[in-house]
Amino acid sequence: MQSLFEKVQQMGHEQVVFCHDAHSGLKAIIAIHNTTLGPALGGTRVWNYKSHEDAIVDALRLSRGMTYKNAISGLNIGGGKAVIIADPSQKSEVLWRRYGRFVNSLNGKYITAEDVNTNTSDMEFVSLETKFVTGVPEYAGGSGDPSPFTATGVYMGMKASAKKAYGNDSLAGKKVLVQGTGHVGQYLIGHLVAEGAKVMVSDIDAAKIKSAVEKYRNIEVVDNAGIFDLDMDIYAPCALGATLNDDSIGRLKCAIVAGAANNQLADENAHGPMLVKKGILYAPDFLINAGGVINVSAELEGYNIEKVNSAVEKIYNRTLDIYALSEKENTHPQAAAMIMAQQRLDDIAKMKSRM
Repeated sequence: MQSLFEKVQQMGHEQVVFCHDAHSGLKAIIAIHNTTLGPALGGTRVWNYKSHEDAIVDALRLSRGMTYKNAISGLNIGGGKAVIIADPSQKSEVLWRRYGRFVNSLNGKYITAEDVNTNTSDMEFVSLETKFVTGVPEYAGGSGDPSPFTATGVYMGMKASAKKAYGNDSLAGKKVLVQGTGHVGQYLIGHLVAEGAKVMVSDIDAAKIKSAVEKYRNIEVVDNAGIFDLDMDIYAPCALGATLNDDSIGRLKCAIVAGAANNQLADENAHGPMLVKKGILYAPDFLINAGGVINVSAELEGYNIEKVNSAVEKIYNRTLDIYALSEKENTHPQAAAMIMAQQRLDDIAKMKSRM
């Protein structure tokens, strides 16, 4: 069995920090993957993991994904991510402030933001203990909720994928399944409904489904257990990762996969090619879900919403570029996106070595 240190070495991480505080109940893992382009920036996820091992693997995979996401998006920041092992209902001011002190102890090597089960109010508590945090509320001097920007980037990637698959980028009349109706999922649903797509939704959280249905009354709720057997044009995973695996890909009936979830491929080397073989166009997750980090990273250099919107819209053409590169390299889109991101990392590393 592979040891933790061997896993860290294999994935190329620079540093993994374990944080514990008995008083607040904090149990957190901060994973810093790569700082070639700058300090590592990535959100903090709160999840009730089944085991510490699951939490560690998630932190490692998510932080690695942030390295490639930030690189391919042209951002001057590295990749990192953090997870807090807890029931989201157990969040508290003291937990976040203690976590903020751990972040601060890294002296800017890691900058945090919101992620699954966290929000701008949580980041405001973190900001009381460290300046190395983004995505705080607008009234506190931040850019606010990054979810609309994440959703817009996914929407851009989805439209570019439609252009590639169908010859035009219209989503009107297309059957789209949005799996996960949290903040990002709901903003994405809004884009799709406005364009006239036929939207189906699923979620393990009944409260989130209720919220989505109240906001968008023309959407169809489907059973989460049978989503991969449905006839659809586009599958948009917007919950947790690894939904694209041997079982689901074998059952999928769609032309495009384009969603906001991180690490959608359970095994990049196996399931990227499997989608190609089945004729399904896959928009790499770290490419099209970068809108949120594009937005919060702008806080580091003087926030300008016009500049952010322009950068997010570029995801459309970048997605088409990745499809072209995948054909040129005779590989699947996920691998092509990683080639492009790695090339930038290598180029900047070489430049810095000569300085």
